[in-house]
Amino acid sequence: MDGQGHIDDAVRPRINNRRARVLDAAAYRFRRQGYAATTMRDIAADAGMLAGSLYYHFKSKTALLLAVHEEGVRRIADAVDAAVASANPNDPWQRLEHALAAHLQSLLDGGDYAQVVIRDLPADAPELRAKLIQLRDDYEQRFRHLVDALPLENAKDAGWMRLILLGAANWSKTWYRADGDTPAEIAGHFVRLLRNDKTVGTKP
Repeated sequence: MDGQGHIDDAVRPRINNRRARVLDAAAYRFRRQGYAATTMRDIAADAGMLAGSLYYHFKSKTALLLAVHEEGVRRIADAVDAAVASANPNDPWQRLEHALAAHLQSLLDGGDYAQVVIRDLPADAPELRAKLIQLRDDYEQRFRHLVDALPLENAKDAGWMRLILLGAANWSKTWYRADGDTPAEIAGHFVRLLRNDKTVGTKP
């Protein structure tokens, strides 16, 4: 810290690295044990610090779960945004397909953060639950805009289409087979089905 009470730039990376280590440890525990069964002591031990030091970064386990969700949603959103940017801006179907492929890949790559994001939300913490739902809703706005841009015969179908796509994708950890189609191929099949394209390939 300098003479004016500011944190030196050389100190910031250490603080940020410790926070990242805590988040990684929390995501690992929340995924494998669930929120209720995980203690701050567990997370501190995994992060290589004393339990009391954990509270310097996060005031409670609730705050830590929210931070893990925020980081998980950010990672998925960044992947989806990059995928959409790589698609033809004049082809709404391709934009949706790229977004869905990135969403699937994020959920299936084995990362702890994504798996925590799609777990059931804690029922005994209504304020936290509301914040997590808001995070999810903000992320899903991407798919709302992508589906709304499709040239559908009936615009009222857009909402149902979005729910079908995200519902199937969010359950992919259950039905996905590593020796089957890739996330990109699955996204292609889904989008062609929605377009009523008769050239859909392999069956699940």
